[in-house]
Amino acid sequence: MSSNSPMNLEDAGKPWWTFGHVWLVIAGPVIVIIAGFVTLWLAVSKPDPVIAEDYYQRGLNINETLKESGGDMTPAMKGRNHAATPLEDQPR
Repeated sequence: MSSNSPMNLEDAGKPWWTFGHVWLVIAGPVIVIIAGFVTLWLAVSKPDPVIAEDYYQRGLNINETLKESGGDMTPAMKGRNHAATPLEDQPR
């Protein structure tokens, strides 16, 4: 071997697991596999709730409640609309 070789003669007989860069290469896929199993466990152990059977009627009831409440949100809506209007379009 030449003197500028990346591997020394004393390293030639060492087993592969004694080299740190090997573990660096192996660590990435192992971490991804572990994260996949953690994600699978979370998905199986905590399933999403089922939508209520009367979801459409509940939505209609919420809309009716909002119509009845009237102007509770009027100042906030005016402020939001004012902030979103470009300067050249704002009234003077």
